[in-house]
Amino acid sequence: MKAKIESIPGGTVTSTPGFCAGATCAGIKKTNQPRLDLGILFAEVPCVTAGVFTSNHIKSAPVVLCQQRLKKGRAIALVANSGCANAYTGEQGMADAEEMTALTARCLGVSPEDVLVASTGVTGQTLPMPLIRAGLNQIVLTRGEDGGHDLVRAIMTTDTVPKEAAVKVTTDDSRFTIGGITKGAGMIHPNMGTMLCFLTTDAAVTLEFLKEALQKAADISFNMVTVDGDTSPSDTVIIMANGQAGNQPITPESASSAAFQQALNQVCIHLAKAIAHDGEGATKLIEVTVDGATSLVDARLVARTVAGSSLVKTAIHGADPNWGRVIAAMSRAGVEVVENKIDLAIGGISLVKGGRPLSFDEPSVVRALKQSEILIKLHLNLGTASATAWGCDLSEEYVKINSEYMT
Repeated sequence: MKAKIESIPGGTVTSTPGFCAGATCAGIKKTNQPRLDLGILFAEVPCVTAGVFTSNHIKSAPVVLCQQRLKKGRAIALVANSGCANAYTGEQGMADAEEMTALTARCLGVSPEDVLVASTGVTGQTLPMPLIRAGLNQIVLTRGEDGGHDLVRAIMTTDTVPKEAAVKVTTDDSRFTIGGITKGAGMIHPNMGTMLCFLTTDAAVTLEFLKEALQKAADISFNMVTVDGDTSPSDTVIIMANGQAGNQPITPESASSAAFQQALNQVCIHLAKAIAHDGEGATKLIEVTVDGATSLVDARLVARTVAGSSLVKTAIHGADPNWGRVIAAMSRAGVEVVENKIDLAIGGISLVKGGRPLSFDEPSVVRALKQSEILIKLHLNLGTASATAWGCDLSEEYVKINSEYMT
């Protein structure tokens, strides 16, 4: 089935028909100037809903509550805050997460069981519930993209820019939209890092298909991003499908399932790359593509290892053409490699062919490494599997940000 996928300029999570959002400055963030830090995403009808969450053994109270409620695969609203992650907070944290959903449900006139919750910010601190109680009553929901633009700012922590995307999809028998927002800049590593992502679609889908599609999209996007090698207890990706496009519900066997997957992948990859580009203290985006691996697992592991290497990241920050660091990172990934089969190129310049170093113009490589986006391509020449991972350079500013996070 042919599909046309068009990016929506300025698109966001509320570019999808049937969704509205709003946010307020509740005072949760400890900043000199008031900043949006509490928001709601609301659907006009109950949605088929799926999520993927942190792989950490200790999960935040909002993650635990979402996982419990998503067993039924349904939601109608989501409340989110920044400034406090409500993680490592024990029984009080669960009580506060449940109260956040109950208060939101009361404002919207829905059941608390249909409301999800997400929190991000400092861990080990309980939520300032008096501020949240007052703030929820101040939120005005807006249809159209303004509501989504406010919501994404309400979940930002050390992010320097909002991260949003939306696409329109046209197939032979249906038309639908997918929109999304995300936050994330630090504590980012494969299997998701400190990130929240909310996705919406008006496509009608079965729960089985939506779960499968979201996991596939997360595996090639958010699970292929690394900033600093750390993950968090709060990582959450949620997709809500309201079915208002009126199409026949998409199943794994549907003709339109491939188009939906392609569009969802496109949105998630765009958002994942935005996270890497906005990594704490980052000045450059790193894209590592590995071809010729014996398996997809191996390809992904090599790509993520190279993108996450501190020595690779610092070399790129300083535009140092020390390409041996890439080979060293690849070699410790724990997968099959054969030295005399390896090809390597950086910034489109071939540096290694069949394991042999090539003569190259060093100033040309330095110039390539000074660009805002650095492309590293490795070919293992052992099989047909390939994968791409994204990361960023490691700068002095990263240390400054994370040494002063609470102060």
